[in-house]
Order: sequence, then structure tokens, then C-alpha cells
Amino acid sequence: MADNEVPSTDTPSTDAGVDMRVARRVLEIEAAAIGALVDRLDDRFEAAVNTLDDCTGRVIVTGMGKSGIISRKIAATLASTGTPAFFLHPAEAVHGDLGVIQGDDVVVALSQSGETSELLRLLETIKRVGARVICLTGAPDSTLGQAADVTLDCGVRVEACPMNLVPTASTTAALALGDALAMTLLVKKGFREEDFATLHPGGGLGKRLLRVDRLMHVGTGLPRVDTGTSMRTVLREMSDKRLGMTCVLAADGRLVGVITDGDLRRRLVREDRLLERTAGEVMTTSPNTIAPSALAAQALQIMEAQRITSLAVVDDDARVQGVVHLHDLWRTELF
Repeated sequence: MADNEVPSTDTPSTDAGVDMRVARRVLEIEAAAIGALVDRLDDRFEAAVNTLDDCTGRVIVTGMGKSGIISRKIAATLASTGTPAFFLHPAEAVHGDLGVIQGDDVVVALSQSGETSELLRLLETIKRVGARVICLTGAPDSTLGQAADVTLDCGVRVEACPMNLVPTASTTAALALGDALAMTLLVKKGFREEDFATLHPGGGLGKRLLRVDRLMHVGTGLPRVDTGTSMRTVLREMSDKRLGMTCVLAADGRLVGVITDGDLRRRLVREDRLLERTAGEVMTTSPNTIAPSALAAQALQIMEAQRITSLAVVDDDARVQGVVHLHDLWRTELF
């Protein structure tokens, strides 16, 4: 079947009257549209990324119709990965919203034809204020394509619509190219998981990316004893703090070990005079620890790998800042 052919829908392939060949062909066409973009990644793509990285203002993404919907998603992706960006409706722009475009901004314009009248009407203002333009279009030689500072070709040979009319493959290609820009820019900026967590405080994703210092037990809720503390006092400390463990500190305040409920059970099986010992004699040395700036997901990973239920949170000098427990991660809905 040629690229510009579509399957016949005259003979349904199932009793329900659904021609599965249409669905398969849609996915094949859209996958091919994205794949064709790979060989188009050249110095123009690099120039587009550098233009976005050099932007000292905002990134304004604009497009009409289906391209407008894709523009909203691209703007949202940029904003969520550390690049100030928002969507501007081109029709509303020419009716009073043009003032949002400033000279230090970058305008990312999406138009499959490159001749969308609403976008062309923005060009005069954009050029007058000095903002730069990146164009994503299926027609690089169009008016918009030629007027842009950087033009990226996201054209497709055929739409996935059986009538080759509804924007399908073309919008998929534009969305994928926008994602490629955003992710390449993310890496270039050195955007990290910690930065992502700061911008996503809500929902399950935000909870998974919380820093450990937001979850740990501190102050009077932190179980801690000295190496010379009697085991009777250790048991009282562990019972009072209810974390199933206690940190053991050296005279200078540094963490030198931990004692857990599991340690106590194993000791009781082997010896009868456990209560006559000190914390330093019973503790597990070189315990697993985590930094305050680490993410909750990292704490969970360590606990699962080591089969433990708590971690001492220590700074660079091995001084205890808190304790994070598995139950704290349950409460953040990491599971």
C-alpha cells in the first residue's frame, strides 16, 4: 500500500462492524510521521534549542485550531521543565492581548500550512517589538516559515484520516517535535529531579519527588541515644518514639550506628543479659543513611533494596538531621 493510500472501510473485519485495519493504519501512519522527523534534526533544530535557552523573557507558544491544542501542551511541557512559557491564542492576541509579547520573548508558532491568517497578523507586532520566532510547520517555504528566525519542518506525507483531511499525523508530528525541543532544552539547562519536584508539589508525582527533609522526624520525635546509654534506656527511647529504631551517636554527635527492633529480637535469641549492655555494644555499625536533599523515591528504593523500614538522615559531617520511616512514605502515596 502506498503512503498516500488508506484502507477500504467497505468490508468490516469484525462482527461489530469495526474495521481494525483503519486503526492499525492510523498508528502506522502516525508512527512513520514521527520517525521521519529524526533525519530532519540538523543545525536548525540546534539553533531552535539555543534560541530557547538564550531567551531572557518568556516563551510564548501560539497556534490556531488543532495546532492551538498542541501549542498548549508544548507550553505546558516547557513550563513544567523550568522554562517560563504560556499559550497565546492568536485570535485573541489581535483583539487586545498583543501587549504580552515583549522584545526579550521567543514566540513558537505552529501552523501546518504556514499561512494561518491569524498567525500572519501577529508577525508585524512580533517583528516590531524584536521578539524572535521559531516556526514549526509542514511548509518551510510558506510566509510564516520564511519570516521566522528558525523554521523546523514537521510536515507529513499523508494524514492518518481515511479522507486525508483531519489533522492527525501532522499534529502528532508537531507534538513530538515540541517534546524533542523541550527535552533537549531540559538537558542543556541541567534541569534535575529536584527542580522537577519543586515545580510539581501536588499529586502523586509531586509526592514521590518530595525531599526527605520534608518527611523526616526531627526534634523531640527523633530517636537518639549515646553509645554509653544502657539498653533499658534504649528500649524506653525506642518505645517512646515509635519508629522501631534509634540512632546511636558518638560523643561529638556523629552517627556511629543504629539499633532496630530486628536487632533486639536477634540479640534476645542469642543472649540472656542484653539489658546489661550499652547501646554501643549492641548497635549495628555503618548503617544505611540518606541525605536531607534526597528524594522520597530514593529513600523508598534504599529501604526496599536493604529490606529495612527506616533511614537515618545525615548531613555531610555524619550528623543526624532526622529519621525517615517507611510509614512516612506510605502516607505520601508512593505505593
